[in-house]
Amino acid sequence: MLASHYYEGKVEAGCDEAGRGCLAGSVYAAAVIFPENYQNEDLNDSKQLTDKRRKQLREIIERDAVAWAVGIVTPEEIDKINILNASILAMHRALDQLKVRPEAIIVDGNRFKAYQKLPHTTIVKGDGKYLSIAAASILAKTYRDDYMDALAEEYPQYDWLSNKGYPTKKHRDAIRQYGSFDFQD
Repeated sequence: MLASHYYEGKVEAGCDEAGRGCLAGSVYAAAVIFPENYQNEDLNDSKQLTDKRRKQLREIIERDAVAWAVGIVTPEEIDKINILNASILAMHRALDQLKVRPEAIIVDGNRFKAYQKLPHTTIVKGDGKYLSIAAASILAKTYRDDYMDALAEEYPQYDWLSNKGYPTKKHRDAIRQYGSFDFQD
C-alpha cells in the first residue's frame, strides 16, 4: 500500500508528468490532492498498470480527489525551453488550476522548481511510493494517451496508437520515411 502523505498535517499535492521521453507531442503533467488519510490499494505507478486499469482508476481518482488538474506544454514551447523545463512548467500549470490551494507539494523524480514559495520535495520513484503522485502519474498518462490517440487518427503512419510518441523502432522508421512531424501545421 502506498503512503497517503509525506508532509504531516498539510494539504499536499502530488505531481507527475507523462511524455518527457517522447519524440512527438506535448508533455502533460497532473497534480492531485486527496483527502487526509485517503487509502486506495489499487493505485500504483501508471507504468505498472494496463491501459484498461489506468482508465478505470482515472475515474476513481477524479471522483475521490479533493482537487485534481492537468497541465500541458506544447511541442513549440518544449523546443524553446527544453523538455526538463517544459515538464516542470506543465506541473506548475496543473498546480495553477487546482480548486484547492496546496500547502506542500511532492513530485516524482529529482528535479523541480519552487512553486509559489510552497515547500516541495522531489521523490525518486515517488509514483510507486505515494498515492497522490501515483494518481498524478495515471492522470498525466491517460490524458496524454487520449491526445496521442486523437493525433494518430489523423497521422497513422507514425504508429502513435501503439507507441504514443515514444521512440520505438517503428516510430523512428516512420520519421526517417515521412520526416519529423511538425505540430505547427
